[in-house]
Amino acid sequence: MHGEYKVPGGKLVVVDLDVVDGRLSDVRLSGDFFLEPDDALEAIDATLTGFTAEAGADEIAARVRSALPRDAVLLGFTPEAVATTVRRAVGGATGWLDHDWQFVHTGPQSPLTHMALDEVLTREVAQGRRGPTLRVWEWASPAVVLGSFQSVVNEVDTEAAERLGVQVVRRVSGGGAMFVEPGNTITYSLYAPGSLVEGLSFTESYAFLDDWVLVALGDLGIKAWYQPINDITTEQGKIAGAAQKRLADGTVLHHVTMSYDIDAAKMLQVLRIGREKLSGKGLASAAKRVDPLRRQTGLPREEVIASMVATFRRQYGLDDSELTAEELAAAEDLVASKFSTPEWVHRIP
Repeated sequence: MHGEYKVPGGKLVVVDLDVVDGRLSDVRLSGDFFLEPDDALEAIDATLTGFTAEAGADEIAARVRSALPRDAVLLGFTPEAVATTVRRAVGGATGWLDHDWQFVHTGPQSPLTHMALDEVLTREVAQGRRGPTLRVWEWASPAVVLGSFQSVVNEVDTEAAERLGVQVVRRVSGGGAMFVEPGNTITYSLYAPGSLVEGLSFTESYAFLDDWVLVALGDLGIKAWYQPINDITTEQGKIAGAAQKRLADGTVLHHVTMSYDIDAAKMLQVLRIGREKLSGKGLASAAKRVDPLRRQTGLPREEVIASMVATFRRQYGLDDSELTAEELAAAEDLVASKFSTPEWVHRIP
């Protein structure tokens, strides 16, 4: 069995092993990490060989830590990373390069259509009619996108939203509200089989699925990191937030909204939560909390997106694709039957 785990912001950890009579056998740890002293590697292999294959990640990490010499130095990985890699090997996890990734980037769609497309494409991947896919969104109009479990009245000033032409919609994933405008936002979705995140905790899966974005931002001169559970941030402030939804079979919808630019005044009129968090500190504080990519890169939005896509293509491969007529029709049906209905949008008033 073979498992791989790229530590977000760190190194690649690889484990090859067998399972015999319910126990780990012939464990071989490798990777591009740094480890001192040299014989610590053999100590890790030895302590895991013979250990129960049903052990959880915490148990495995504790066993690795107890086997390390007092003076051991681990750079680019941790005992927890070893444990995650072992769980991925035992669980039959796949890696990014095990899949033929497809890329979809169409013209502007309405906020409701985007909500529906996320559900449709996740289902298509689950049923094997579409390969794992990266989709970059284009927004046709401004919106507040509520998390699945948020209250409308607690999050949104609906009168201000209506006055400013900002549509209120609800997505299928949890998390917080997003204020989006055409041209000011970079949003993308990943639709992936559950095997890609096999052996990862929910928290680990967020950083794992967006590690390529940190590389892409680094290529643009931005030093960014993941702030658990679901934020991408820099020294200047937060630039993105992620959310996930899992189907019963494990298929993952992972989507991220990044602030390319922001109309802080309009955001604060529409979002109630923004007012509470800022406690009247004003627009300067809002700009500091969410620091747009436009200011940090000085690049047009299209160039930022092109650089991100190029990074994904370079690391994992990416074939251009289109939405099928069947997918678009299914999304239209879902808009009418679910996403535009008061029962969905206001299911938590």
